[in-house]
Amino acid sequence: MSSKDIGNQAELLAQTHLENAGLIVVEKNYHSRRGEIDLIMVDNKVLVFVEVRFRKSTRFGSALESIDHRKQSRIIHTAQYYLQQLTTDYSGYRFDVVAIDSAINIADIVWIKDAFQMT
Repeated sequence: MSSKDIGNQAELLAQTHLENAGLIVVEKNYHSRRGEIDLIMVDNKVLVFVEVRFRKSTRFGSALESIDHRKQSRIIHTAQYYLQQLTTDYSGYRFDVVAIDSAINIADIVWIKDAFQMT
């Protein structure tokens, strides 16, 4: 299985996990010149930008540790562009992270709501 296939599988697992928690998918793999957002979802009228990270080994850090300031900045800039294009009103927005370490397994999911902020 290629790393792209594994990444797609991790994103699908994260999406399913979030949908089971009541979130609704708006966009998948949204691209702009600045970067990509894995999932854009709605949680009770709040727009949620979701970064999904998978690590099969923690040798170079965990999935959560891989979301550094540079990665956050790219996500924020992409989200700002997305928000400028919106025609629908939401009560707010947030940035969530879904981290999956080791096996692609529901037991290995860590979901952090409001993981970082626009500054």
